[in-house]
Amino acid sequence: MMAHLVIAPILLPFVSGALLLAMGRLSLPTQRWVAVGSVLAQIAAAIALLVAVSNGDILVYRLGDWPAPWGIVLVADRLAAWMVLITTLLALFAAIFAGGGVDAQGRHFHVLFQMQLFGLAGAFLTGDLFNLFVFFEILLIASYGLALHGGGATRTRAGLHYVVMNLAGSTVFLFGAGLTYAALGSLNLADLAAKAATLAPDQLGLARAGGLLLLLVFGLKAALLPLHLWLPRAYVGTSAPVAALFAIMTKVGLYAILRTHTLLFGNEAGELADLFTPWLLPLALTTIAVGTLGALAASSLARLAAYLVLVSVGTLLAGISVSTEGIAAALYYMPHSTFTAALLFLLADAIKRRRLVSGDSFAVDADMPRHVLWGSLFFAAAVAVAGLPPLSGFIGKFLILRATPGQPWVWAVILLGALLSLIALARAGSRIFFASTPMATAPATATTATVSTALITPTASIGTSAVSDSVAMRSSARELWAIGGLLGLILALTVAAGPAVDFARASAQQLANPALYITAVLSGKP
Repeated sequence: MMAHLVIAPILLPFVSGALLLAMGRLSLPTQRWVAVGSVLAQIAAAIALLVAVSNGDILVYRLGDWPAPWGIVLVADRLAAWMVLITTLLALFAAIFAGGGVDAQGRHFHVLFQMQLFGLAGAFLTGDLFNLFVFFEILLIASYGLALHGGGATRTRAGLHYVVMNLAGSTVFLFGAGLTYAALGSLNLADLAAKAATLAPDQLGLARAGGLLLLLVFGLKAALLPLHLWLPRAYVGTSAPVAALFAIMTKVGLYAILRTHTLLFGNEAGELADLFTPWLLPLALTTIAVGTLGALAASSLARLAAYLVLVSVGTLLAGISVSTEGIAAALYYMPHSTFTAALLFLLADAIKRRRLVSGDSFAVDADMPRHVLWGSLFFAAAVAVAGLPPLSGFIGKFLILRATPGQPWVWAVILLGALLSLIALARAGSRIFFASTPMATAPATATTATVSTALITPTASIGTSAVSDSVAMRSSARELWAIGGLLGLILALTVAAGPAVDFARASAQQLANPALYITAVLSGKP
């Protein structure tokens, strides 16, 4: 029965998405309750799965009871369960925020949201290279709909750019998988890892070409330099809860790099060992540098958040590229970077709704309502994003730096990136919350309320001011619940740093011993 936990995080969002599609005629509040309830069930399943593998067991689920490598298998180890839990926790607060009105801007928002979770869980749990491609396509198709949800010229242009780039990446993925199959005769990850060490010399060229094409695709998904250009426009152009959910999308690419780097091209892969190693650290450091420069040049809070996603991606890859201890540090830093990116996108949207003229841009405007509250939330988010003590970002970056002794370039780039990111955040906060100008308060208040109401209920007219105020209050409450929830997760990661770091180290040690994964999948025993 324990093995059935592996498929639960995949089945739950799939069934929920199908039910929501069938319930399309029900009221939107009912759909919201169903969506949030589904995500809560997925969190429970993710926690149960994490507990089941926390002792080092690797759970294997054979679809159709076909043995590997002939059948499709789902595999849950510490890394996969960790990623699934991060995804479901993030999804809960993105769904709560979307219930403030974003989901009313078009059709089937919650269906697409659940299908996105279906694809994400499948990508983390699949044990097959081709099915990794399949789940990539599922999550990408859902993300196309979410990115374009609500329409508009700006969103459509940004979304089409995102679609074209990822379609090209999918094509390259097929070429990479095809070359890998031609060289090794399999697509099961465990079987590929077992065969890599004994690969015939005349097949090495094909295998290396296939592996490097896979690195190219995963680098595109992770938005590594120079394949990062799609990210700022796509994340800024879409709605805030979608951008918040997309904070995990780059981590899918990093997960795929980490999985193949340690399993297929690890130390026991013979001539294919360390195929990715020469590329990872240079890509990480240049991505941090470009992301930092983009953050300094950003003219709005959402664009700043998008470039800070690039900085976090580079920081994570720097940890992955250096050592097993660096992988452990990156795994601890992974949820922090995901939650802080999502937090900043949600805050940017909440601030944008409350500034009369300038939105979330760094232009002078009147003080927003309850600016002390929102300024305090922004300050807490800035501390978390910049990696300042005492929050988990500081612990994560400290662990990554400690894992790279004798590498001054890594220290210099990460520390300088953190300093410049802090400067960019400080500039944003001072422009938004301190550079205010006196304006007529009555028109401002009326216009802000009108804009807020239009965003919340674009398809219905409000009959009375009391109803309008009630809707606006519910939207504000949802915003605060979502933002406060993400801050709570960051605080929990800080308080539980000891157990979390221990789990990350155990996960890294498990990844460093690919024979455990190979034996579990091919023999069917933990």
